[in-house]
Amino acid sequence: MDDNADQQHLTAAPGYAQGQLAKAFTTALTHQDADTRRRAEGRVKRWRAVLAGMSGGLLTIGSRTPVAGFPAWVTPEVVHGGFATGTPGAGGPLQPYETRLAEQFGVPADRRALFAHCLTDTGLTWLWGQLNSGRYEVTVPEEGALLTMAWLVRHGETAAALDLVAELAPFAGRLRFLPRPSSGRPAPDAGDALHRRSVAATVATLGLRRPNAAVETQREALAVWQPFGDELLAHWLETAGTEGGAVLELSPDADWLARGAALLDRYRLLAEEHTRCGKHRRPKENLAILRGALEEIVAGRPLDPRRLGLLRHAVTSMVRRRGLPGSARHTGLRRAQRTQAALPSHHALAQLVVGRLASLPQESGIADLTPVLAPVSEREERDTGLPAGAELPSALRRVVERALSAPVSTLVERGVVPSAEVLAALVPQLVAVTTARSYDDEALRTLMAANYRAFRNRRSLLLLNLERQVRTEELPWVRAVSARRGDTTAEAALLLRQLGELAVRGFPGTVLPNPLVRELGVLARQSELGAPLVEELAADIFMDAFGPKFLVAAGIAGELLGGSVYERYYGIDYAAVRELAITEASGSAGRSERAGAGAVAARTSPGFMRLCAERAASASSPPAGSSGVSRGFGVAANGKVIEQSQILTTHNLATLVHRVGIAPEPGWAELSRRAFGTVCRLTARVHHNARPYSTIKDAAYAWRQSVFHLSLCPPTEQRGVLADLGAEAARQPAHVAARLAPALAGLRLVVEGGAFDPDGTADGGRARRLLGWTTDGHWMAADPTAVENGGS
Repeated sequence: MDDNADQQHLTAAPGYAQGQLAKAFTTALTHQDADTRRRAEGRVKRWRAVLAGMSGGLLTIGSRTPVAGFPAWVTPEVVHGGFATGTPGAGGPLQPYETRLAEQFGVPADRRALFAHCLTDTGLTWLWGQLNSGRYEVTVPEEGALLTMAWLVRHGETAAALDLVAELAPFAGRLRFLPRPSSGRPAPDAGDALHRRSVAATVATLGLRRPNAAVETQREALAVWQPFGDELLAHWLETAGTEGGAVLELSPDADWLARGAALLDRYRLLAEEHTRCGKHRRPKENLAILRGALEEIVAGRPLDPRRLGLLRHAVTSMVRRRGLPGSARHTGLRRAQRTQAALPSHHALAQLVVGRLASLPQESGIADLTPVLAPVSEREERDTGLPAGAELPSALRRVVERALSAPVSTLVERGVVPSAEVLAALVPQLVAVTTARSYDDEALRTLMAANYRAFRNRRSLLLLNLERQVRTEELPWVRAVSARRGDTTAEAALLLRQLGELAVRGFPGTVLPNPLVRELGVLARQSELGAPLVEELAADIFMDAFGPKFLVAAGIAGELLGGSVYERYYGIDYAAVRELAITEASGSAGRSERAGAGAVAARTSPGFMRLCAERAASASSPPAGSSGVSRGFGVAANGKVIEQSQILTTHNLATLVHRVGIAPEPGWAELSRRAFGTVCRLTARVHHNARPYSTIKDAAYAWRQSVFHLSLCPPTEQRGVLADLGAEAARQPAHVAARLAPALAGLRLVVEGGAFDPDGTADGGRARRLLGWTTDGHWMAADPTAVENGGS
């Protein structure tokens, strides 16, 4: 739910919804997987509801209140693209827990009856019990409403409770306002510890593991059929006479025939019991040839010349490949294969781990992974038959490690949080705790933390005209207890600084994802640092407008970067940006009065939009050797404008440094090197890439971060860092070094006091400003090896 990223959309017309319906319908009819078809059927139903609501006037797509009759605080059911279906998230048929509560309370199975019961002494007593125990779940924010009402009553705030009931009552028959009782005991407070997966989720994932058919087939081949084949081979070699002789040079005697018949009887028993591996049945396989010949001889039928030749060839090839049975070479090979076959299966080890996890609290993470990931113990060997000392394979270890409960910095360092996107999914847990700590009552803190986590599951709406997504403080039950909030500005500022440093340090060269920006924005408002954080806008839904905070963020960047390498490299006049910010700030009050408090004009920065558009128009330079023919506008043209906004604002880096005060531990020089490492990895993916432009865009974003970090280094350190970047590029494959050479030459030019020409090039095109978006073809997309060989 991104405050700005979803404020605009290319269309609110039914054509998009019709296209999504058609896609879902096709999948529901044609997909081979039954579960996929079933999910697609659900999407078909929801998209039909969207179209019916749009045509019937029930839905107003693009509004903060898209469903007629429901206020903005009601959680809407939202499908892809931000379209509301018309069904509230807390609506629909009664949930099983509601039916059970109705039976327990002795009231009709009806939401209005349940709501009314909770206003009685008996109902309030039950709600107070839930508050005391903490054994409840809030999956949508509405499920915390009546708990908040009960808390208000218990603390003598009857008027506030009555006001809340009055606001909820019109929807009591349609929305569920009761919490979900939880049978599990509440997880102990782990402070700042987080976990990606709960123990219960980990158990569920491990429980889905089934024996791997290919692995079990190989295990059967090694443990059953190869040893049996060795017995057959040794039996036939008895008829060869001297070593090196051909089989059946000696006539089989009665004892040999009897033992052969016993081997065949055992083969039939093995074939009935071990059915995974069918190789022994294939007529051209050595084992099948040996067995078939033995059946003929035991039955008293002599082998014809062809069959005899096949038998002797099979025996010879088996001996040549593995050695004689009993020889050192053969014995060593079989010993290694027996060891491999005896390794426990991943499935069996997964079941062992499930047993280890059974005694842990299921809804929390795992504070200590050591006993869970330990090798199989002697006691477990007796209980399960798994060999003592067997190690858990890495695939199972990774599943368990996702449940590690530790400070988020530890999770990043250990690779449990591998990306900024995963970090963004975890941060709401921390923000929820920080937000809840502002309340002075423990039960209320627990409730508000659960409410915040549920609210963060609310999907963003498609909004037009720069409307803002609903915030948690707009929920009536949160407003009702707002007076009980204390001052947490210092705590919010500390968490904001820690998370900002972690994101910049842990994921160098990565754009902060919008969900993470959203959570950092919540902390920024709570900390009152005046730190506007801006989202990455999507190029395909851009509506040629930026909110005022983009210009404010650019002004903050100017305060930090005025006169820096960053300003000169990107050709920015931050002094002009500051003047623009002052001009717009002085005129915004008048515009608001003339246009109305909620009008779009008061929510945009026309000057910033104009500046970005002008910079985007002057940024194009065709690739070396290209015709300069346009690759089309639309999305690419939007992307150029949005990229200029990110350049001007540094996409939150300057705000985090200058207003929040982040100072990541490795230092700016090392961060510049790390971000450049990301540039190199991304540039390597451009080579022979049929669609390189999204990769080039990401490489340019990482490059921008490297330039930003370099700009914060002292001038005496910048040349050394620049030399390190050049050395790193030289270590890359030739095509990577060639593609990055113009960008490095351009940066070197600026560090040494030079400047680009107006088209962003210098030195006849050998030095270039690296940008990500273009409408003219990108110079990094050209194959440098083709250019070197005279190609275009």
